[in-house]
Amino acid sequence: MRPYLRPLMQVGPAAPDDAQRFGMCWFTHVEVLSRGAAPQIIPVSDLSDAERARFAAARMDQALMGILNTTPDSFSDGGQFAEVAQAVAHGHAVIGAGAAILDIGGESTRPGAQTVAIDAEVSRTAPVIAALRGAGIKTPISIDTRKAAVAEAALDAGATIVNDVSGFTYDTDLAPLCAARGVPVCVMHAQGDPQTMQQNPSYENVVLDVYDFLAGRIALLTAIGIPRHNIIADPGIGFGKTLDHNLAILKRISLFHGLGVPILLGASRKRFIGTIGNTPDARDRAPGSIAVALAAMAQGVQIIRAHDVADHAQAIALWRASVAHP
Repeated sequence: MRPYLRPLMQVGPAAPDDAQRFGMCWFTHVEVLSRGAAPQIIPVSDLSDAERARFAAARMDQALMGILNTTPDSFSDGGQFAEVAQAVAHGHAVIGAGAAILDIGGESTRPGAQTVAIDAEVSRTAPVIAALRGAGIKTPISIDTRKAAVAEAALDAGATIVNDVSGFTYDTDLAPLCAARGVPVCVMHAQGDPQTMQQNPSYENVVLDVYDFLAGRIALLTAIGIPRHNIIADPGIGFGKTLDHNLAILKRISLFHGLGVPILLGASRKRFIGTIGNTPDARDRAPGSIAVALAAMAQGVQIIRAHDVADHAQAIALWRASVAHP
């Protein structure tokens, strides 16, 4: 089986009969990538049944994941939702604006951030999750953490997904906990930890290196009992990556559908958007964040993690209306 196949996604109503459907997108050709040869383009008809099955397994409806940071030092909204009442009110607003998933984090993972003690991280997240559930919120809630004890407290409070920016490499107890609790997980790529990840990131081939890392982690997660249909993969934009690394991943992000799981993109308000868009203040980066999100969705990316949920929801609704096939 060829290891690196990138579907050349298209959108619009003119899909030919032999196109392979993929949510809002479709494709008739794939790009074959390798470490030792130039890329090649082949038709879908050349794919084996197993290769087609990998793409079919990755399909899911596209959705917005709204961000709720309960930290004092997050890069764009630190301290705004540190109190339970503020966080619950913002959670309601994010869901009302169109988020299908609410991602709650109590430890900043911005470049240079310090590790937070477990008790502090639990106290920032579990009460908010419990209060949201107590207020009648039924929306799936993701706990954004690297630590098993934090995830356990969050799951006990009502969280239903675990999102680990370390790719389940930081705490060896976290993946077995998720397997035992039967919850979906998001496995992300990062080179280094938040304190050091942006000092000198380097890769042989960033797109293929990230793919191989995620493939390896998915194999580990399935081996310990987390079914593939409960796994989401995130290539980790901005986590141990330069601007050029981020752009290389975004240009070929449909490659990651070959992992056979849904893909999450977390690019909202990140530094490369400010650099390219000349917006030094992270809070002014909604337009650039939306542009990146729509480009990724046109490559079939299923989950967009966003700060400015209402703006993203409006843009996505118009994008869908303009490209939908009958």
